[in-house]
Parts: sequence; structure tokens; C-alpha cells
Amino acid sequence: MSSNIKEIKRRRTFAIISHPDAGKTTLTEKLLLFGGAIQVAGAVKSNKIKKTATSDWMEIERQRGISVATSVMGFEYKDIKINILDTPGHQDFQEDTFRTLTAADSVVVVIDVAKGVEPQTEKLVKVCLMRKIPIIVFINKMDRPGKDAFELLDEIEQKLLLKVTPLSWPVNMGPGFKGVYNIFSNSLTLFTPGKQVIEDGLRINNLSDTYVDDYLDEDADKLREDIELIDGVYPEFNIDDYLDGKISPVFFGSALNNFGVKELLDNFIEIAPSPIGRESELRFVQPEEAQFSGFVFKIHANMDPNHRDRIAFVRVVSGTFKRNTYYQHVRLDRKLKFSSPTAFMAQKKSIVDEMYPGDIVGLHDTGNFKIGDTITEGEILNFKGIPSFSPELFKYIENANPMKSKQLAKGIDQLMDEGVAQLFTGKHTGRKIIGTVGALQFEVIQYRLEHEYGATCRYEHITLYKTAWFSSSNKPQLDDFRARKANQIALDKEGREVFLADSQFSLQMAQDKYSDIEFYFTSEF
Repeated sequence: MSSNIKEIKRRRTFAIISHPDAGKTTLTEKLLLFGGAIQVAGAVKSNKIKKTATSDWMEIERQRGISVATSVMGFEYKDIKINILDTPGHQDFQEDTFRTLTAADSVVVVIDVAKGVEPQTEKLVKVCLMRKIPIIVFINKMDRPGKDAFELLDEIEQKLLLKVTPLSWPVNMGPGFKGVYNIFSNSLTLFTPGKQVIEDGLRINNLSDTYVDDYLDEDADKLREDIELIDGVYPEFNIDDYLDGKISPVFFGSALNNFGVKELLDNFIEIAPSPIGRESELRFVQPEEAQFSGFVFKIHANMDPNHRDRIAFVRVVSGTFKRNTYYQHVRLDRKLKFSSPTAFMAQKKSIVDEMYPGDIVGLHDTGNFKIGDTITEGEILNFKGIPSFSPELFKYIENANPMKSKQLAKGIDQLMDEGVAQLFTGKHTGRKIIGTVGALQFEVIQYRLEHEYGATCRYEHITLYKTAWFSSSNKPQLDDFRARKANQIALDKEGREVFLADSQFSLQMAQDKYSDIEFYFTSEF
């Protein structure tokens, strides 16, 4: 066993997920504010100033007001080291979010009180349930009119299939919102409109005390009734059930007004899991093991547009990552050492000497890494479960400026390594096809090629239904398939063959006719 146990125990690594506009980025900001990691919140609600949120640092995000790249932010709070993975809420980037979840140990789901559970949130929570990731729910924007709190809990249970138990409870909502009663710590925090709250709640010995009436007037009795109902209907909070993913605590607040955020954070550091191990193809790797291991879950080109650098984000699984130490890159079977590993505070980076399990370390990369790569202290193992999905939208990509073909090729190459989209090159035609999960990605690629690489591209329409990787041990059948479908075969970035099916019918025909060929729609990177 390593001496890291103290460091492991004081770490919490979690992802924040939600539908766009539920207030996820604002919540991330306020958490950073409590950690003293930023001095002023980005979302200053004023007509004249609109600072941008700390975690949305890519230019296209600033313009569209959405998060399209997962940011990593670390900060200290009450001697706990917290690593937040802020994920893109936009559905066109859900693949990025799925991969980020592989690096998180728990999740906070943000829900808008007016909109309730939205489809995007359902998809992401399904992935968390599959992976048995512990989930906390934060119901946001309580100072705005919205759905009744009990109604929302029912909706969360039905649509997200979560068993919930409230750990805090709102006193009214919308214009009449008076505050939140913290069931977990038996305290009441009062809300004053227009005031950014950061003070501690009032300790309450008993809800039946008359001074509760002094603070809440006619709402005191309603709160007592609600709490009685909660005790009767919802299961008591049990930390083991939460850690097993069987129960999800719910908190209420308003991130914009800093309200309910401190309660969430204080309870989070008490109940959320410290770093847990990961399954590899060989065995389960525990965080307490002495030898370092980790995996790449994200690659980002041009974090600093002045230097053409790429950063590979590595989740430390076990042992201690040390600067200037040789580590084994398993896929390339090469030893690499890193002289300037970085820790993140949105796009502010600082060089670190040591990182522990649960931490996310950024490694400068000249093209050695792909998503899903494992690095270790020497053991040959690969971490599992980092998917790449068969894209759903396709376009030919053409060079719009022949003078810049080198820049275009480099830009496409680097952006595809990030996993934003997939590149297929026609085996016969040599034409490049970009496949994405969402339409917005085409815009992001075009924008970034121009602004980060000085290359311009245009898209052309292509009729494609799906791409499928394929393999077979029946060589004659494979050869016949390749010969007959020559114009519909392309190579992916790894040089693997991919069948480009132009309709559901043609895919079905190929599957029926070539029964010995296996067609795959996800590739484990």
C-alpha cells in the first residue's frame, strides 16, 4: 500500500451535468467562488457588463453562451481537494460528456425548477446509472416561478428512475421564495432578493419553536407539514445507499444568487466518495496501489492559441504521478516523461510536481496520445469503457483555400484527435468525410479551423445513414464484400475499414447477404 491514503481520502472528483440553460456553468462558478479559486463570479447580471463564465473559455462558447468543451477545475475547500469536471450541456456534444463521466467518481445533476427534467438530462443520467455513479440532484432557480417541489421529485423519480430523498427543502418559490431549510444539518437559511448570500444558516433545535414563525410568518406551518410529509414518504438518507447509486439526495437553491450552494458543497464533501478504482482489461486497479496508472479521457488542441499545444487530460487512477519521471505509454510501448505536467483552474494552468488518484493532470502532447490511452509505471494494462460512437451526421469537407491545405490537414488531424468528430477517408476517392453526433459540431470545427489554424473549409452534402466498422474470419466473403462495395468503404483515422451505408435498407442487405461479417457501431477507442 502506498502512503497516498491521506491524499486519496481528501479528494472528491465529480462531474456536473444538465440540460443547456439549467444553470450548470453558474453553479460551477459559485463553487469555485467558495473555494476562493476565483474572486468574482463571471455571470454579472447587468445590462452593461456581461463577463464570461470562468469555465467557458473557448471563443465559440463565449459567442454562443454554451459549454462545448469539458473544463477541469481544481480547488481546495475545508482541506478537501475538489476536482470539478464541467461538461457540455449541449446535446451535440454528449459524446464528450459520456467520456468525461469515465473520469468522475460522482455526479451532480442540475435541474431547472421551471423546466423540470429534460431529455438531455435523461440520457446522461442513464449512463450514470449504468456505471452506478452516485448522483446528487440540485434543483436550481428557486427564486423564479416553477413547478411544485413534490411534483418535481415525482418527475425525477419517474423520468430519471432515481430514488430520491430531499436533504434540503424550499420555503416557497418564485417571488415568494423565503429560503431553504437544511434537513441534513437542521438549519434555516433565509433568502433576501438581490443579495448574494454567503452566510451560514440559522441553527434550529426544533421546527416547532416559535422563532421559526418569526422568520417565516404564515409559511412556517406549511414548512412543518412538508417536512412531516417528507419523513413519511421518502427514505431516510443512508450514505451506503447513496454510494451504491441506490438513492439520490436532493438540494434546492439558486446558483445565480449563491443560494443553497454552500449547503450543497458542505454536504457534498461529507458524503461524496473519495476516488475509486477503475476496471482494466486485466484486473481492477485500486487507488491505494503504489504504482502509478492513469488514462486519457480527453484531448484538447490549442488551449493556448499562441502556442500550438495540445493537452491530454489524464485521470490518475492509482499511485502518484511525478513530474520528470519515465512512464510507460502502453499502446505505443514507449517510455515518455513529462517536464511540465499541469493542473487546471479553467484555462489558468500551473505546473505541478505530484498528482494523486482522483486528480486530473494535463500533459503537453505532440501527437502521442489518443483518447482511451493508458499510461503506467510499467505494468501493461488498458483501462476499459471509453467509447467512440458511430456518428449520425455526415458531410464532405473540402478545402476553401488551396494556399492553406497544410494548415487544413493539420487542423483536421488535431481536432479529430480531440474526439469532437470522426474522420473517414474514401478508400477509392480519397475524399474526406466528417461524421458527428450533432449538427453544432460542424460549426465548431469550421470556426476553430479558421480561428486557430488559419484554414478555411466548406462542406458538401453526402447521403449517409450510418458508418459501421466490420471484421470477419471468412476471407472469401470479406474479399467479395470489399470488391462489391469498393465505393462505400472508407478508412477511419486509425486506418480501420468502415462501411458507409447510405440507407437503413442497404445496411440491412449487407448484413443479410454477408452473414459471416460482423458490423460494429461503437468502437472502444
